[in-house]
Amino acid sequence: MKPARRLLLALAGLLLCALVLGALDALAVELPAAISSLWWGLLLLLGVAALVDAWLLHKTPSPRLERNLPGQLPLGRWSEVQLTLHHSYTYQTDVQVFDHSPAEMTTEQMPQRVVVRAAEQSQFSYRVRPLVRGHFWFPRIELSLPSRLGLWDARRVLDVPGETRVYPDFARLYGAQLLAVDDWLSQMGVRQHQRRGLGMEFHQLREFRDGDSMRQIDWKATARKRTPIAREYQDERDQQIVFMLDCGRRMRSQDGELSHFDHALNASLLLSYIALRQGDAVGLSTFASEQSRYLAPVKGAAQLNVLLNSLYDLKSTQLPADYAAATEALLSRQRRRALVVIVTNLRDEDDQELLNAINRLGRQHRVLIASLREEVLDTLRQSPVQNFDSALAYCGTVDYLNARDTLHERLVANNIPVLDARPSELGPELVSRYLSWKKAGVL
Repeated sequence: MKPARRLLLALAGLLLCALVLGALDALAVELPAAISSLWWGLLLLLGVAALVDAWLLHKTPSPRLERNLPGQLPLGRWSEVQLTLHHSYTYQTDVQVFDHSPAEMTTEQMPQRVVVRAAEQSQFSYRVRPLVRGHFWFPRIELSLPSRLGLWDARRVLDVPGETRVYPDFARLYGAQLLAVDDWLSQMGVRQHQRRGLGMEFHQLREFRDGDSMRQIDWKATARKRTPIAREYQDERDQQIVFMLDCGRRMRSQDGELSHFDHALNASLLLSYIALRQGDAVGLSTFASEQSRYLAPVKGAAQLNVLLNSLYDLKSTQLPADYAAATEALLSRQRRRALVVIVTNLRDEDDQELLNAINRLGRQHRVLIASLREEVLDTLRQSPVQNFDSALAYCGTVDYLNARDTLHERLVANNIPVLDARPSELGPELVSRYLSWKKAGVL
């Protein structure tokens, strides 16, 4: 409990009056005795009122608060938290509320002053914006409760436990209809070009149409029907995709509000969503992490929820990327041929060990390396050279990019495709490459 502003102002006023009376007495100015008595009377009245008000505030029960917290929050986006205040007060007062949200979240409209009306519950809300992924707890809510006369403020701390999970930004798309996703992909520049009847998996028999090739004709069915019958194919829907996600120190680079690791997570989940809707199975394996995680490829929309629950609290580490060990671990677990997407950040120091590991992986699986490129590199390369420092920065950037391109060329020369993309463009680029390979039947 602490004195409120009203009590402090009253004491300051009485103190000012005392100074004035003392100054007049020092100047030998005679004042009526009633003035001094009035001052002492006001001081005594204020003291009694403060004591009674403090006692009443001490006896006042704390209101009860309920927090309606979403169980899932998207990373970097504002979400609303509802609070409901229950009380038995017979008078109107103002209560200041402060929710103890985790330090990893920014808040708006906190602390908040709430008008509490007699015999009415109060509902209000504030907004939170998570800055990192993971599992978070809301332990308590703090109240500042004024006294009846407004002379005191009591600090009440209520235990209102709550918890939530912060998922990657992809959670905003979860549950959306395929049409909505297709529209969103079109806005990003991703296009699907349909090819009728040229997939790899048999779909049905139908009458021969203009535009069909001769190799589509089913001669046995044609002989039975005495009219040309063609086979119609569709894209294979029983393929497997496994993401090898680098959790090491290279993925800790920051571009904007998200790290490379978060960009990689979002891109992997986006491609997983598209692949699962296409009927493929999706799995995941991490490396350079404190505790490696592996999910076997599984088909169906439920697999996306499994991926989200497995990845939402995954964080990057300070460990180096060991591609050889990661390859051996995956080969021991993934026997069936799959598209393995390695999401990492290749550097110029990667040597023959990387090439040997990827070649070994490529003997059994189709491999795609998605290498993130820092946004700052493109910015420095395109910046005008105006002085010695900018010239050094430009030359260093170009030298680094050339060495990185040389590594990519070595991989491509060994029939290992490399997708070099900025973090913000990784998702659309991965989806475009997957759809193009899917349509071409090379998976």
